[in-house]
Amino acid sequence: MPLVVVGVSVLILLFLMTRLKLNGFAALLFVAVAVALVQGIPVATIPDVLSEGIGGQIGDTMLVIGLGAMVGRVMGDSGAAQRIANKMLDAFGPRWVQVAMVVTSMLIGVTMFYEVAFIIIVPIAFTLVRVTGAKLLWIGLPMSITLSTMHSFLPPHPGPTAVAATFHASVGLTLVYGLFIAIPAGALIALAWPRLPFIKAMNPSIPKGLVSEREFTDEEMPGIGWALAVALFPVVLIAGASVTEMATSGASPFLHFITFIGSAPIALLLTLLLAIWAFGPRIGRSLADVSASCTSAAQAMAMILLVIGAGGAFKNVLVEGGIADHIKDTTDSWSVSPLILAWLIAVILRIALGSATVAVVTASGIVLPLLAGSGVHPEILVLAVSCGSIAFSHVNDPGFWLFKEYFNLSVIEAIKVRTTYTTVLAILGLGGVLAVEWALDVLSL
Repeated sequence: MPLVVVGVSVLILLFLMTRLKLNGFAALLFVAVAVALVQGIPVATIPDVLSEGIGGQIGDTMLVIGLGAMVGRVMGDSGAAQRIANKMLDAFGPRWVQVAMVVTSMLIGVTMFYEVAFIIIVPIAFTLVRVTGAKLLWIGLPMSITLSTMHSFLPPHPGPTAVAATFHASVGLTLVYGLFIAIPAGALIALAWPRLPFIKAMNPSIPKGLVSEREFTDEEMPGIGWALAVALFPVVLIAGASVTEMATSGASPFLHFITFIGSAPIALLLTLLLAIWAFGPRIGRSLADVSASCTSAAQAMAMILLVIGAGGAFKNVLVEGGIADHIKDTTDSWSVSPLILAWLIAVILRIALGSATVAVVTASGIVLPLLAGSGVHPEILVLAVSCGSIAFSHVNDPGFWLFKEYFNLSVIEAIKVRTTYTTVLAILGLGGVLAVEWALDVLSL
């Protein structure tokens, strides 16, 4: 019954948004309330469940998305984003611009959350679209696919790291094994998907207010050194904090400081301050002009944040409705290979609950008893759960709405693009997991 409720709620949401053209924020809240009532959540607590869902999701994303959008707009209005885009074109050429996006996204996405890396790179993708005249999905989709792969498959991202802790697996080995799966799978789908006929038929425009429309001359743009310094500043802070945490044990004032400045909101806040100076007073732009860029970015983000928050409310209603417990009870009696079962449980939870992180954490608790005596390497079991958690991203996933809004797609178009690529990535991931486990078994003979 709970899974039927999930399926029906998704269909109703699609009907409201595609046929009745209801605003996404309102539609998500309406369906969330209806699901809460059907699932038996006490009426008096429903407002609190919605608020917790919105607050938790917005709390995680508002600072990152808001600050990241401001940094991107300041770079765009100063010509810094165009300078980086031009250098990428000089290095790779228009023909290989997708490869440039994949390589950039892999390097940045190894240590950075999907949302953070997305927000940092997307202004450059938008600028490349404007400079080259290519379609938005032709350039933006390889970036998103690569970042999705890095985020879902590999530690130190939150989902895989949490599962590694549950299974007492080596984070370092999990990362090494995961790279053998994530790099070929991510690159393959990132380069293949924009070439599919149903993707090529779509031609969305860049959302208004997120990128500068101005074409800068070479003299007007800041130097590539400053442009790259600002773009990579949060990457260095966040990646440095992740590496330090992995390599250091215990607690010290220095480690606390590194963790503080390496947290995504603080890193992006420091980056914004650097961008305001570097692309403001340093090059003769007034603070009023830079402030106008920040305001424009904030205005463009308002509806995106509302929709993402409502997606968090919908997700929280599903979690509070006990759907995870139902899935656990259903799968307890299944007699399947531990790796396949772990992957399948994560897939089902992802479909039902939306959040990849919630899916992997919940799945790890269900799968943990399988580890003892199974003979499976714990690091490979971590990857099986992590790969499953990327599948079937759809309307109950807040990341789905970030993708949809930034690429200016309809709900149906976003399902055709994102739901399909995340599912294929999950299947390729499972194949890679089975292959790596077989190789490790052969080497240990």
